[in-house]
Amino acid sequence: MIDLRSDTVTKPSKAMLEAMFAAEVGDDVFGEDATVNLLEQKMATLFNHEAALFCASGTMANQIAVKAHTQPMEEIILDKTAHIYFYETAGYAANSGVSVKLVDGDKGRITAAQVLENIQSDFDWLPKTSLVCLENTSNKGGGSCYDLETIESIKKVCEENKLKLHLDGARLYNAIIAKKYTTQEIGNEFDSVSVCFSKGLGAPVGSVLIGNKEFIKKARRIRKRFGGGMRQVGYLAAACLYALENNVERLKTDHQHAQKLATILQNLSWIKDVLPCETNILIFELDETKTSVEAVLSYLKENEILAVQFGKHQIRFVTHLDVTKEMIDKVCEVLVSFK
Repeated sequence: MIDLRSDTVTKPSKAMLEAMFAAEVGDDVFGEDATVNLLEQKMATLFNHEAALFCASGTMANQIAVKAHTQPMEEIILDKTAHIYFYETAGYAANSGVSVKLVDGDKGRITAAQVLENIQSDFDWLPKTSLVCLENTSNKGGGSCYDLETIESIKKVCEENKLKLHLDGARLYNAIIAKKYTTQEIGNEFDSVSVCFSKGLGAPVGSVLIGNKEFIKKARRIRKRFGGGMRQVGYLAAACLYALENNVERLKTDHQHAQKLATILQNLSWIKDVLPCETNILIFELDETKTSVEAVLSYLKENEILAVQFGKHQIRFVTHLDVTKEMIDKVCEVLVSFK
């Protein structure tokens, strides 16, 4: 089965499993897991921050960041399709007691001007704007990436208005590969950054939250409250270290595979639109007068290809390290043969 539903479906390679089994571990709640400590130190250094915190998931890392940066009755500015708003079960409200100001961005990306115009006035009947959250790459934006100049301009607005800036970097390394900026350039612009290892990087579990020492100390306490204090978790951190050392550059291959699929789709009569494909996510819209999502997904499954509906008339493909060139070639053949 060729699984294009998500890059979260990847399984550890033999070499990654060997690294996991060989990990030096301890009780991480006591700060004694050497492998976790190494991962946290490495990520903090890479992104030019003081400290980092290993978390069970990207959602946990984002929700910890929101709570650490805000107080109840405050508000977050973010795109209307942001993962924090769309896919984290209203955790911002339940966990932190904050509201959201949704911005109609461009494929998940907002601008400095939009941030500025959405900062609440200082009236006691309005929530106080305290945090801006960006997502890079944007999932619902089809893997779209921010330009560094846009991020820098947003950071300037945040500094001038005393707002914190958090990055949901679930697929950040895809953006780094596509845009050719460095981890330090990204880290310098944000008060906190979350990086997920269980997507394109191929680890089974884990995200890291990065920030200064004071922020991470607070975040560690919040993680405990959220039930995220883990013990001999170095076995999972070892997979993340392996991914960091071996699976970053190969993301280019995933991007190339997605581009190949996009090229095929653009020439099919039953396709209405294909979103620009920058990284490993490909979203395409069907011509509803010629076919349906159900018909296409059913045909793909009959040919041992899995994908997901991503809107009323949209389907999403996500390429990853478990999808080979030969698999992509087969998908192309199946798409062309669909009538």
